[in-house]
Amino acid sequence: MSRLRVLSFAVSLDGYGAGPDQSLENPLGVRGPELMQWFFPTDAWRRMHGLDKGETGADNDMAAQGFAGIGAWILGRNMFGPVRGPWPDGSWKGWWGEEPPYRVPVFVLTHHAREPLEMAGGTTFHFVTGGIHEALERAREAAGDLDVRLGGGASTVRQYLAERLVDDLHLAVSPVLLGRGEPLWQGLDLHALGYECERTVAGERATHLFLRRQA
Repeated sequence: MSRLRVLSFAVSLDGYGAGPDQSLENPLGVRGPELMQWFFPTDAWRRMHGLDKGETGADNDMAAQGFAGIGAWILGRNMFGPVRGPWPDGSWKGWWGEEPPYRVPVFVLTHHAREPLEMAGGTTFHFVTGGIHEALERAREAAGDLDVRLGGGASTVRQYLAERLVDDLHLAVSPVLLGRGEPLWQGLDLHALGYECERTVAGERATHLFLRRQA
């Protein structure tokens, strides 16, 4: 069975996975982009967006590994866009333009049905109203022998962790104190849930922590 993996998930020193007050102007919340300053300069990110060559090194290796062997993604609705409530129409197609970086099926958790959205480059967004278990079942079916990446946001990751559904968790801890925002660990006892930290890697701009769910 494919593994459910959280990869390259940026978190602040005080445990926030995004800033507060997400909006069209602040997709990652206020000060949220500070969490991603380890990621934006990497060669992996820049090539993904058709830019000139970026930095190599440990952070770049971590970023590149986050896309290897992934056959499907799961996203919370806030990761897809700022629209709340019923979809007013089909005009919002995500943060990424006409060719999102996923290039595999993406399953978006939502309470409001919407037809699948096929984009350039191989990405198709499927909108799942049946909850986290249905999304995982559909994503695993789509991924086949490959793994499923859980992209976030923090609330979505918490829900899957609470149900012990996440197999691997890679956190990129940025040296930033947000003070407020979307807490990643709220209400979770990872030790009781059976998670252990297997290794750490010191990157150029972040410290990478690798947790795994034990049998």
